[in-house]
Amino acid sequence: MARKIKTNDPDILNLAKLVDGPKSILYLKEDLIAYDCDGFTIHKHLPKAVVFPKNTEEVAKIVNYCASHDLPFLARGAGTGLSGGAIPINGEVIISMVRMKRLISVDLENRRAVVEPGYVNLKLTNMIADKGYYYAPDPSSQSCCTIGGNVAENAGGAHCLKYGVTTNHILGLEVVLPNGDIIDINCEGIADVPGYDLLGLLTGSEGTLGIVTKITVRILKNPEAKQTVLAYFDEVSDGSYAVSDIVSAGIVPAALEMMDKTAIEGVEAAAFPVGHPRDIAALLLIEVDGISAGIDEQINQILDICKRRHVREVKVAENEQERARWWANRKTGFGAMGAISADYLVQDGVIPRSKLPEVLERINQISEQFGLRIANIFHAGDGNLHPLVLFDARIPGETEKALEAGSACLKACADVGGSITGEHGVGIEKMEEMRFVFNEEELAAQTRIREVFNPDNLLNGGKLFPSPGRCVEVKKNMKEVASAKQA
Repeated sequence: MARKIKTNDPDILNLAKLVDGPKSILYLKEDLIAYDCDGFTIHKHLPKAVVFPKNTEEVAKIVNYCASHDLPFLARGAGTGLSGGAIPINGEVIISMVRMKRLISVDLENRRAVVEPGYVNLKLTNMIADKGYYYAPDPSSQSCCTIGGNVAENAGGAHCLKYGVTTNHILGLEVVLPNGDIIDINCEGIADVPGYDLLGLLTGSEGTLGIVTKITVRILKNPEAKQTVLAYFDEVSDGSYAVSDIVSAGIVPAALEMMDKTAIEGVEAAAFPVGHPRDIAALLLIEVDGISAGIDEQINQILDICKRRHVREVKVAENEQERARWWANRKTGFGAMGAISADYLVQDGVIPRSKLPEVLERINQISEQFGLRIANIFHAGDGNLHPLVLFDARIPGETEKALEAGSACLKACADVGGSITGEHGVGIEKMEEMRFVFNEEELAAQTRIREVFNPDNLLNGGKLFPSPGRCVEVKKNMKEVASAKQA
């Protein structure tokens, strides 16, 4: 039996006509609840509707309608974002990109592929692996996050130390602007294209400048060889200094990850335990790749460095199966916290590598100050920290304490010359913390850029930049949501 629209709301009726009718739009409260937040679950808000276009032209029609009828709107991918970028705080019409999930083309000769924004990250590597190629950006959520969302947040991943984040792999974008116009920015891999770097501007703009509907990405040839090292340390500081020592030695690992004792407790209690000792203070997961000649020498250097830093045990993966188990264990890190805590808040600061011991000690002090455990699991090689503040929203006041502790962790990063986000974005979570790294003039300059693309601020408004009214309102709403949960 065909679905019928059970509302007289003219906007719902008109939006349905722009897509495939009732089957391509959600508007009932019981359906919209699934879209009231993304991975940042502390704050929730229902959208006006969720529309499911199947191509660029339908996206443009929806955007044009919203713009001409003063309806706020935003794009959403898989909803795995961790900073609230896809939360409809203004009751937006959500334009879901999940139906736009094609792999349009693969050009091995020129090492590029074209995908739609709903195409899942890991699926691209799986589709080209048998031809000897892969897609480098590998967020921990790569088995479910979409490449369109990766573009919005400029996502990174474990292997971005050597290969860079999403922006380093984007060769072209098709974009629907906030007025419904469609533009095609395609550099075809040509270096030094004249004019402004629009690809760089749009990548990481968190869905505030336009909606990406087609993406040309760089694909890489599989490395000839790779080896992975696992090192256990009795002191966090020893593991931290080992990170700097490895890079200072001229080695650029493909990945250099770190987990502390609390994080290890979580991953060992979750889906992919590998038998990490529960009493160690920290572990490093180190991977090197490249041509076969020289790999063994790099591994021996890494082993020597770890030994000089008082490593308890260090070992090299004996085969691909063991390596895969180690990585599966690491990539469950965020979700694994659910095995040891009722709730958790993920942060995303960046610091100079040399400041790791200092900042990790400061995070430990913040944990003691707020009386909340903080697990550290992060991309140590490029200084991208992920403190996970563990709390229980059922206990009055703990959600507010977790938010304050998370903000304090970001302040600690900014104070040593770092940043408040490396790959998760600002969204609504870190808007006020933008003041830790930018002054008012710098924020105003960035806001003016947004106004060029999005003058009416209908596209994902109230995100990314602090403004007195909006910031107060969002923070107030967060507290109200937290209080409601506790009640």
